Parts: sequence; structure tokens; C-alpha cells
Amino acid sequence: MSDISAQFVGVELYFEDLERAKKFYLDTLGLHLLDQQLGHHAKFDVDAAFLCLEAKGSESYPSRDKAVLFFEVPDLAAAIDAIGPHRFVRSEPHWAVLHDPEGHNILLLHAGPR
Repeated sequence: MSDISAQFVGVELYFEDLERAKKFYLDTLGLHLLDQQLGHHAKFDVDAAFLCLEAKGSESYPSRDKAVLFFEVPDLAAAIDAIGPHRFVRSEPHWAVLHDPEGHNILLLHAGPR
């Protein structure tokens, strides 16, 4: 077992169409844009962490494309209605999945007691 105590601070996803992805995370999920470099990246505030969207090909060490992002919402039914039920690929009583513009899974969780 390692002596390192890692803490999650953020995630980065790669996109062919960075502007379309930025619009989705701004308009559909309502995230706050922290920083951007046009044509390179857009960084969003996600509470104690961050989400960075990056243009494919801008890094010299690209990652695989598979990703799932988890977001808690206070009222799952209201979030589904606001986004549009037709945009979800699956929904259950306490969670629902939709895709961002390039197919990454966005899983909305009903925020319950911790």
C-alpha cells in the first residue's frame, strides 16, 4: 500500500469540436467557465474540482477517449425536464445518463443525504 494520499481535483476530456463542447457544458449543465484559451481548452469550476475540455491533438501525451462524468443534482426529475427527456439515453429513479456532443457519458445523480 502506498503512502501517497491522493485527492481528486479535476478531469480533462478531449474534443474534436471544442466550441460545441464548451456550449454544452455552459448551456446544458450550467457550469461556470473559469478560464479558456480559444482553440486549445476551456476550464470549468465544478465545486472543489475542475473540468477541462481540450481540443484533440493539442497535447503531446493524449489519453484514451473513454470517460464518465458524475454530477449531483438536487432534483433529478426537474433536471431531466429542464434539459429535455429526449436527450437522455437511460434514466432510473436515482440517476440518468445523457451524452455530451462527442459521446462522453454524463451521469446525473439525485443528491441525497450524505
